[in-house]
Amino acid sequence: MEIIIIIALLVAAAVFLLIELFLIPGVSIAGLLAGACAVYANYYAFGHLGIMGGFLTLGVTVVVGILAVVGFMRSKTLDRLSLQKDIDSTVDRGAATGVKVGDHGVAITRLALIGQAQIGGEPVEVKSADGFLDEKTPVVVTRIDGGVIMVARAQESIE
Repeated sequence: MEIIIIIALLVAAAVFLLIELFLIPGVSIAGLLAGACAVYANYYAFGHLGIMGGFLTLGVTVVVGILAVVGFMRSKTLDRLSLQKDIDSTVDRGAATGVKVGDHGVAITRLALIGQAQIGGEPVEVKSADGFLDEKTPVVVTRIDGGVIMVARAQESIE
């Protein structure tokens, strides 16, 4: 009967370990349950089967854990669970095509390095080259690099 309990605990530990590693990464309840099952299986083995049975169970625990992870990684289950779709959409930068260096505008949102500004009557995503800028701050386009519009605080206010 003791061996059946130990085997059940080790199987539960292996299942919870796989759930922890591949389905719910990070420290979660599955990882804690895996550790608890493995520790209790070894504690139970040392208490009911003696020193030799305890060390044998400890070795089996390590082997079962390694075999469970390797077996799961080699199976096709991981391929079925993984994302197979390629993302082919792009960001719409239609409003940004008419923006040129030297254009003036106003920050619509707070530019905590990246935000929205209204340039040429159209809201566009911009990156601040001047640090943090508050809303309604006049800005001027200083550079356009790979579709990223860089703005700085304008010297004169435009209304």
